[in-house]
Amino acid sequence: MEKTSKSPLKSILTIVISLAFAGFFLWLALRDLDFKVIQKSLAKANYLWVLFASVFGLLAYWFRAIRWNLMLEPMGHRISNSNALWSISFGYLMNLTIPRSGEVARATALYGVEKVPVDKSFGTIILERVVDLVCMLGFLGLTFLFKYEAILSFFKNSGINIPTKMLIALLLLVIGSILFFIFRKKLVHVPFVGKVVSFIDGIFEGLTSIFKLKEKGKFILYTLGIWICYYFAAYLVCFALPETSNFTFADGFFIIVVGTLGMIIPASGGIGAYNLAMKYGFMALFISVGKSAAFGGEMGLTYSFISLPLQIVIMLVMGLISIPMLAKARNNAVSDKEFEN
Repeated sequence: MEKTSKSPLKSILTIVISLAFAGFFLWLALRDLDFKVIQKSLAKANYLWVLFASVFGLLAYWFRAIRWNLMLEPMGHRISNSNALWSISFGYLMNLTIPRSGEVARATALYGVEKVPVDKSFGTIILERVVDLVCMLGFLGLTFLFKYEAILSFFKNSGINIPTKMLIALLLLVIGSILFFIFRKKLVHVPFVGKVVSFIDGIFEGLTSIFKLKEKGKFILYTLGIWICYYFAAYLVCFALPETSNFTFADGFFIIVVGTLGMIIPASGGIGAYNLAMKYGFMALFISVGKSAAFGGEMGLTYSFISLPLQIVIMLVMGLISIPMLAKARNNAVSDKEFEN
């Protein structure tokens, strides 16, 4: 009974902290703001471009589902692309409630419809994050190449820095992980530790699945497809606003990097953190071309008030649809098993 009473309290506390983060960053973003300028920009916006952007946002879901299937195949799990899609959608929906809970929810949802062990699918999800990080670093490299002054201005204005204590903690974590990996066979005989080692081995198998891919070319193509979709989902929104309709492809690289940095912060749905990142990002862009930083900040917030709701609406719609679709898939799986017996 004690265990069950703590779980809801922990979830509620996590949600409250996440909302507090969102509220704090939203306050930082909106203070000293001229809402009339934003209202005028939103009134003049051409929302047809937002519709085009949403197509790319949805397409990224489908590409990610197919790529996940390719990653699970080397471990002997050939899953339905539709089940992969709805599991991913359910995971994103959970991220709106409790940040970072979507990865576990996604793996659990897939187990419910495809019986893929959670540890193995979770390993592939971690691998996805590593691949996505590499892609984001690629965009960061392009941003430094084409928008060097803007990226430096962004980091200066936002005050982003990595504390020394965090670097030391990260180093200790890496050393501890290496030692655990080296001595894991000796630790496997310890009852509780043995279960942990078995679970980690399953994750490791998921992580190493990239080296066993049968169709590496398709994996690369779908990865590129995902990030090209992300790029256009972010960049096309610029054309909705008259003040940003002249943004270049290089500006698009900068926007996706800044947006990703904003979404890393554990605030509900990226609210507040994403808005603040866009405010500083557009300030940096406007400064780099000799325009007003204050006006750039207002345009960044205007952009975020279109782009972020678009992302949240897609997550909500796809996530809510995923619930009955996953339930139907689970029922079909049970019926098929009973038929076989």
